[in-house]
Amino acid sequence: MTTRVLTGTGRAKARRAADGTAAEGAARAGLTARGVIYLLVGVLALQIAFGTGSREADRSGALEELADKPFGSVLLWALGIGLVGMALWRLSEAVFGAVGPDGRKAKKRLASAARCVFYAFVAYSVLAFAVSPGNGSGGSSDQQSRDVTARLMEAPAGRWLVGAVGVGIVVAGVVMGVQAARRSYRKKLKTGELAPWSRRLVDVTGIAGGVARGLVFAVAGAFAVRAAVDYQPDRAKGLDDTLRSFADTPLGPRLLVLVAAGLVLFGVFSFCLARWRRV
Repeated sequence: MTTRVLTGTGRAKARRAADGTAAEGAARAGLTARGVIYLLVGVLALQIAFGTGSREADRSGALEELADKPFGSVLLWALGIGLVGMALWRLSEAVFGAVGPDGRKAKKRLASAARCVFYAFVAYSVLAFAVSPGNGSGGSSDQQSRDVTARLMEAPAGRWLVGAVGVGIVVAGVVMGVQAARRSYRKKLKTGELAPWSRRLVDVTGIAGGVARGLVFAVAGAFAVRAAVDYQPDRAKGLDDTLRSFADTPLGPRLLVLVAAGLVLFGVFSFCLARWRRV
């Protein structure tokens, strides 16, 4: 009986810690760090659209851009620590459940666990770059995408696996865009703290930024599906090549400008979430 009581007490304490100020601080730091990355990627993509960019519009390019700023090393460490906070926050959601009436459902917890793994990897790459900027951030997203696709295709039924992953990314992108257009993010906001101007800011950045982000994901997934169909790993594209592909459409660089501006807005939206999201 005593063991059960102690176990229950331990779980209660862990739950309070996950719901406390430490977890909230980690979440808000993580959302801010995510915003910085999307903001920088969007700016780099805009530079490419206007023919003035020399860096790749992906995480590696964003980190290189940040490293060149005054106190760049400090900024990189702050960014990496913020992303560690994001991973820990998602881990707490996977273990204890997320905000909302359905936050403890298995589907939500699995999604949080996947986000935890993703942000843990991103945090590691950022911190590794902060430790040794000269060694890069693990390579460009384009090369990483081609390498991963090639390795997957070497596995049994690898071609089908790549196709399935590509379809999954397309679906995820569509869901992101639809949820943004439907303003689903409002369910997790502290609406009572939003003034009219801040509500408009959240809606403009949330809709435009979310739709742009979803479009980028969907197009990247489509390239993965094409690589599987053609059995050519080189057809898979990372973030930089995916963004550049928008300039190859009939709309030309104008579409890339719109998508890049959308990513900048999603960065601002992440800052808004860091301020007004319920955690």
